[in-house]
Amino acid sequence: MNVLSLDDWLDRTLIGYSALGYRWRGLGHDAGGRVRSGLEGHAALVTGAGGGIGEAACIGLARAGAVVHMVVRDARRAEPARERVARAAPPDVPPRVHVCDVSRLESVRAFAGAFAAAEPRLRVLVHDASVYPTRRERTPDGLEVTFATNVAGPFLLTSLLLGTLRADPPARVVTVSSGGMYSSRLRADDLQLDRADFSGGAFYGHTKRLQVILSEAAARRCPGVSFVAMHPGWVDTPGLRRALPRFRAAARRVLRDPAAGADTIVWLATAPEPALRDGGFWHDRRPRPRHRVPWTRETAPERERAWSEVARLTGAG
Repeated sequence: MNVLSLDDWLDRTLIGYSALGYRWRGLGHDAGGRVRSGLEGHAALVTGAGGGIGEAACIGLARAGAVVHMVVRDARRAEPARERVARAAPPDVPPRVHVCDVSRLESVRAFAGAFAAAEPRLRVLVHDASVYPTRRERTPDGLEVTFATNVAGPFLLTSLLLGTLRADPPARVVTVSSGGMYSSRLRADDLQLDRADFSGGAFYGHTKRLQVILSEAAARRCPGVSFVAMHPGWVDTPGLRRALPRFRAAARRVLRDPAAGADTIVWLATAPEPALRDGGFWHDRRPRPRHRVPWTRETAPERERAWSEVARLTGAG
């Protein structure tokens, strides 16, 4: 069995998403991106940076030389994470913490305006903030919470920071998706699943599918910036423990640590720019299929409708 067929076999058997798959692919020797640099003096902004994969991505980006901006909902609760990132950063480039609730459009607008005024250039934007819902809820904007956090907020933030990204080429936007999207088909006529019975897994998977679709669309629509989405694998994070305690208990021996989950984020942040141009979906440093089964495939008009509706709901271009 050659390397490529083994690589594909790992994902088809789901082993590829585990810690075993990560090690078998030979990536464990530089988890967190220690082998790469090239971001010295460049700003990198990570949402969901208060723990888990987001924190690990910040550590990897700091080791790559970036000026790390940690976006969190509660600065006090995120202080331990900030201290860990600071230990990985050069002494003269401490991480900077920003408070923003990405599920609330007003908070996103206020943060983006302040950030762009203070930081005219941005090399890397990582969308890691995410929620797995336990019930149907609405934000003050009237948006379903999962959709607002995983889709609308990141879409608006990217739109508002496009100028700062284009000012520091080759900039890139990395969206942390999930394998949950593989069982989900886009509902272009019901993006917030208002007409669907509530299911935490279905709502989460649908937003993760939508993230990948919008990332691919942005790669075509937004010249001067590379857009990619990625699957971190099965990672033992506080969010997983809260959302899927039974899965975590059953799989805990093969779950990845957050540094392994963040490895591809850091790799994508420092990879040669031409490799990222297609708006692809990545896992363990390789492009992966966006679909595993035919019935999840969406049409071009559905993709266009989804983009237009998210733009309308967020007031973004």
